[in-house]
Amino acid sequence: MDRTLTVSPIDMRQAKFGTGIRGFAREEVTAFLEEAAEGYEQSLRENERLRQEIVRLEASLNQFRELEGSLKTTLMSAQKVADDMRENAQKDSQRILREAEGRAELLVQKAQSRLEDIEREIDGLRLKRREVETNLEACISTLHNTVDFIREQERRERENKVVLHRPQVVHSA
Repeated sequence: MDRTLTVSPIDMRQAKFGTGIRGFAREEVTAFLEEAAEGYEQSLRENERLRQEIVRLEASLNQFRELEGSLKTTLMSAQKVADDMRENAQKDSQRILREAEGRAELLVQKAQSRLEDIEREIDGLRLKRREVETNLEACISTLHNTVDFIREQERRERENKVVLHRPQVVHSA
């Protein structure tokens, strides 16, 4: 509330009072008025300084309110961006996981198919091995029989030769 003052410090300094019969001591009244004027003037200066400080503080307060509004808006935007990023990251991770599971399933199927192929090859090789073993055993048996036959033939030939080479007994008569 702003009041217009009717008495200023200058009015107080220049005030003149009439004298009465038992009036106040002039020097004391003048000293008092001078001191009151100085205090009043100092109060007016302080009041003006405080008004200017209030204006400055209100301007700062308005700036801070604007800054607060901007910060709130920025914070809400950042929160929305963070929520969107989190949601997108979850969707991406789920998609990547589904793709990885699909690839893993395909790899498992291929590995299973390859395993079955290898097992068939192993079974085929085992059969061939048995065939080869059987053929080798037959071949060995044939060779053994042939060797036995040859030995028997050689033995018979030696017996026949030994008989042929016996000295003949000549009879004299």
